[in-house]
Amino acid sequence: MSVFAELLEFIRERKKFWLAPIILVLALFGGLIVLSKGSAVAPFIYTIF
Repeated sequence: MSVFAELLEFIRERKKFWLAPIILVLALFGGLIVLSKGSAVAPFIYTIF
């Protein structure tokens, strides 16, 4: 969890707020892939990428 805290601190200090949406989208896609790994929806999600 310290990596995320350091990343947030970096974004605030360096005023790189444009990184926040990119990180959020990557986290959402990662969570979607992890959660659908064992379901019947997984083949359809993998075809998106």
